Amino acid sequence: MDKTPHTEPRQSWTFSNEINSEIRRAAATGIYDIRGGGAKRRVPHFDDLLFLGASMSRYPLEGYREKCGTEVVLGTRFAKKPIELKIPVTIAGMSFGALSGNAKEALGRGATMAGTSTTTGDGGMTEEERGHSEKLVYQYLPSRYGMNPDDLRRADAIEVVVGQGAKPGGGGMLLGQKITERVAGMRDLPVGIDQRSACRHPDWTGPDDLEIKILELREITNWEKPIYIKVGGARPYYDTALAVKAGADVVVLDGMQGGTAATQDVFIEHVGQPTLACIRPAVKALQDLGMHRKVQLVVSGGIRTGADVAKALALGADAVSIGTAALIALGDNDPKWEAEYQKLGTTTGAYDDWHEGRDPAGITTQDPELAARLDPIEAGRRLRNYLSVLTLECQTIARACGKSHVHNLEPEDLCALTIEAAAMAGVPLAGTSWIPGQSGF
Repeated sequence: MDKTPHTEPRQSWTFSNEINSEIRRAAATGIYDIRGGGAKRRVPHFDDLLFLGASMSRYPLEGYREKCGTEVVLGTRFAKKPIELKIPVTIAGMSFGALSGNAKEALGRGATMAGTSTTTGDGGMTEEERGHSEKLVYQYLPSRYGMNPDDLRRADAIEVVVGQGAKPGGGGMLLGQKITERVAGMRDLPVGIDQRSACRHPDWTGPDDLEIKILELREITNWEKPIYIKVGGARPYYDTALAVKAGADVVVLDGMQGGTAATQDVFIEHVGQPTLACIRPAVKALQDLGMHRKVQLVVSGGIRTGADVAKALALGADAVSIGTAALIALGDNDPKWEAEYQKLGTTTGAYDDWHEGRDPAGITTQDPELAARLDPIEAGRRLRNYLSVLTLECQTIARACGKSHVHNLEPEDLCALTIEAAAMAGVPLAGTSWIPGQSGF
């Protein structure tokens, strides 16, 4: 009789069930996986930082009696009409096509009530968003889908998209099932045919050409509108420096946790850098050029809480931008649709097949029946509430650190829980004065 003790079966870390499932899917279909959203892998993030609130050596502010400002002005460098916002949280670019008309309206309503801006995304300007967004940023993308000089003039700012956090170096996708007659008309595309956006602009190849393009956009808009340059989190120091030298008023920096409507899963998970790793190099570029706070820095990619907002500002950002979180506030991945998510082979919190146009919440769809499920007025109120909470949380932290404005938060107010986060953020490891790669114990 064999009395040799047996160990429990072990799953390979390299060839996990998830990896094996993807190998079988690829072998069966011969195509790569497409999905929406941002990176799902665990990477160093804002949760790995902590604030050092006031105690003996610092003097806190009383929340009920002492003011803590939250306003921000974007585009002060060259624009005649900079954007003045009441809060340092903006809504990122999400296109009509990727989102329903009701969702675009809800974003506009919520942002306006909160005193901030929305962004068009690819495919042009919709009346739902322009009509309800007091401040609207017009995205100018490589695809030029829906590009209209008259709409450029109707916008409050222009964002030239060079890269996106979920896919730096890659173009966009909008599959045929979401190319309705209206979407096709706005983008000058055939109905029902998959659309892929270019990964680079067709009329320039570098920062010198970008400078010419920025001047062209300024002439079209009579130098009134701030010009943003959006880059993915790849080489933040050099990309920020080149954007500034090309004449940008604002740099928008999008880390790999930033979402997308649809792209290759391999892109989302394996290209780019975490948002936390991108902020300090971008700030260093601005400081080296003497342009920190003169050219505003907007950070996006994985912002969820007021603590995330406060940490991004403390590291040197002027504002943040949210996309996925805004959709969740509207009702995306809501448990009330769990039965329908299960019919689609997924579950609440995991649904990411936004490209298929079957979103039960009516947000990432062009199906009229599904889109009608989203009440833009109620969803707008939910977004307003969420933005208010983000702002209040950020103010609470700023006051606890003795700051009379959220922009007075600084790296000195932070410490890190891990060596990786300390190195990326350029702040000391908790309990030490050690910043990895910069100083000794």
